[in-house]
Amino acid sequence: MERLVRNVLDWVAIPSVTGSEHDYGEALARECARIGLAVERQELQPGRANVLARGGRPRVVLCTHLDTVPGDLGVREDREHVHGRGACDAKGPAAALLQALERLLASGEDRVGALFTVGEETDSAGAALANARLAEPWEPAYTVIGEPTDNRFVAAGKGIWKARLVATGSAGHSSQDAGPSAVHELVRCVHGLLQESWGTHPVLGPGTLNVGTIQGGVAPNVVAEHAECEVLVRAVEDPSAIQARVARHLGPRVRVEKTHKGYGPIEFGVPPGEAGIPVAFGTDAPHLVRWGQPLLFGPGSILDAHTDHEKVSKRALFEAAARYERLARELLSSIEPG
Repeated sequence: MERLVRNVLDWVAIPSVTGSEHDYGEALARECARIGLAVERQELQPGRANVLARGGRPRVVLCTHLDTVPGDLGVREDREHVHGRGACDAKGPAAALLQALERLLASGEDRVGALFTVGEETDSAGAALANARLAEPWEPAYTVIGEPTDNRFVAAGKGIWKARLVATGSAGHSSQDAGPSAVHELVRCVHGLLQESWGTHPVLGPGTLNVGTIQGGVAPNVVAEHAECEVLVRAVEDPSAIQARVARHLGPRVRVEKTHKGYGPIEFGVPPGEAGIPVAFGTDAPHLVRWGQPLLFGPGSILDAHTDHEKVSKRALFEAAARYERLARELLSSIEPG
C-alpha cells in the first residue's frame, strides 16, 4: 500500500479532537523526522503543542492543523476513499503535504518547512502562538495552508465574527404580570438579527448569520431570569461593521459577550493560470500574518468535513501531493536570492 494512504489511515485512527492533539502531533513529528526534517514543538498548554519541522531556512511552508471536531467515526477504506474523522479535515492534507516535502528534500531542495497547529477548529490559538514566536531560521515568504478545497486554489474566504448574546430578566410566576422575561428579550433580539443584512462582497457574495445555540429559563410556568445564545457571522466586511449591526438589535437587557477575535474577509494567493474560488469556511490564515502570503489548497470536499460521512479520495491525495510539490518549486523560484 502506498505510504500516503497508509499514513492517512493510521492518523485518522488517532483521536485528535481539539484539546487532545498530543498523540497525533507526535505521529506527525515522527514522520517529519523520518523524511529528514528537523522537528521542534511550541507548547501552548501542557499536552498541546504546535509541531514545526524544517529543512534549512524555510521560505515556503506547508501548513495544516492537528485538531478535529468531535465525533468518532472509526476508520475504514474502500477502493476509492479513506473514511473517518479528520480524513479530509485535515489529516489527508497533512499526509499529502508531507509526501511533497519528502520529494523536495530528496531532490536537494531544503528551503521548506511544515507547520502543524493546535486549536484551529475553535480559536486558532496554535496559529496565534506560531505567529508570535516566529523567529530565525524561519523566514517564510509563502505559507500554503492545507484544507479541503477539492484541490482547487482559493482566491478569497469569508471572515468570522462570533459572540455570545446574554439576556437578563426578572424571575416570576408566569400567571402574573411579571418580568421582563430574558427569553422574550433574547428572542426579540434574535428576530431582528435574522432580518438584518450582513453586507455583500463582489467575490464572496453576502455575509450570513447563524444562531448556533440558544438556551434559557427553567420551566414553562416561570418567567425567565437568564437566556443566552451563540451567533456566528460569516463575514464579508470589517468586524466593526458587524458589531454595529448587532448593536442595533440588542435592547437594554441584552449584551454581547465576545468569545472570538473576529476578522474580516481574507485574500489568498492564486498561482498564474489557476482559477481561484471563494470559500465561506474559516482557516488559520488570518492568525499567521507574519508567515508570508497565504495560499489555500487541499484534497477533499468541505461538504464532507465535520459530517458523519467524512472521507477523502485516494486519487485526490496523490494529486494534492504532486501539486504541493510543484507549487513549492514554483513559489521558491519566484523568490529573489537574499
